[in-house]
Amino acid sequence: MRQERIDASQLELNEKVVSIKRVTKVVKGGRNMRFTALVVVGDGNGHVGAGLGKATEIPEAIRKGKEDAAKNLISVALDENDSITHDFIGKFGGASVLLKKAPEGTGVIAGGPARAVIEMAGIKNIRTKSLGSNNKQNVVLATIEGLRQVKTPEEVAKLRGKSVEEILG
Repeated sequence: MRQERIDASQLELNEKVVSIKRVTKVVKGGRNMRFTALVVVGDGNGHVGAGLGKATEIPEAIRKGKEDAAKNLISVALDENDSITHDFIGKFGGASVLLKKAPEGTGVIAGGPARAVIEMAGIKNIRTKSLGSNNKQNVVLATIEGLRQVKTPEEVAKLRGKSVEEILG
């Protein structure tokens, strides 16, 4: 499994805010209002990450979410037609996201939270289905977990001690 750290300072990262929630904490003097922003960042070239930012004001929460996402970047294995190399189900909490390889011309077929992750990763052809929970944060993290687990044919061949031709058939 690939666990190398990706240096975010060398990448040109775009950001997409998936959700902004107002959260409240009831204290002795009344209610404390805060905002939580779920942000997905990516370079459109196989690197993507998600982060959560919390602050008293929305722009500050988005900034913190972007910083957190840049710390949690992963690299995605893409094939020749900008799709993933094989089908996979990513799971996080109660959410599962089915990621299916697609041929050239399919486009991105994905729901809102999963679409944000896939577009930021630079995947052009993929079919997805969100299974289980509809919680945006868990769907985003399940999608990222699924993309992290996708392996290239070379990695699979190395793990099994076979040639790439044997793996691809």
